[in-house]
Amino acid sequence: SNNNPYASFGATLARDEEQNLWSTPHDVTHTEADDDRVLYNMIVVRNQLDKDSEEWQKLNYDIYTLRQTRKEVRSRWKHILEDLGFQKEADSLLSVTKLSIISDSQNMSKARDILLKLSEETNIFPTSWELSERYLFVVDRLIALDAADEFFKMASAVYPKRPSGDRLDEGPRPLQS
Repeated sequence: SNNNPYASFGATLARDEEQNLWSTPHDVTHTEADDDRVLYNMIVVRNQLDKDSEEWQKLNYDIYTLRQTRKEVRSRWKHILEDLGFQKEADSLLSVTKLSIISDSQNMSKARDILLKLSEETNIFPTSWELSERYLFVVDRLIALDAADEFFKMASAVYPKRPSGDRLDEGPRPLQS
């Protein structure tokens, strides 16, 4: 018997779909952040269960929910980037791989502060969201482009913090002029 957890994933396309990491399909340099490992481990456990079992169904739902939440968060970031004029660059600004680097180590503290501020003062992330390292790289890129403050202002306007909790099914709020 083969103890390789990757062997059960079959063809490359199936493996990419099953892992559904932050990377683009077939990107072997993907960042294996904590949330990627959580998702991967959930998939491995689910694949070892009987598909008719209640445990399999619960894990399958949890996997689906996590994927949808991640897609929604990415979509929110992309929406703001496009509104700031980065229509052509939005996907590349959001692309984070193992090869990604922080542009300036002195920006790290500022990037962390802005990311934390986005988490606390806007609804761009769901309440239960653990801050992802990948968005630290994105904020660093925004600092390098001198667009981080504008991004925060736009996020605050489009996704204001609501005391009633967050709802991912609500669309962005229109900007007030």
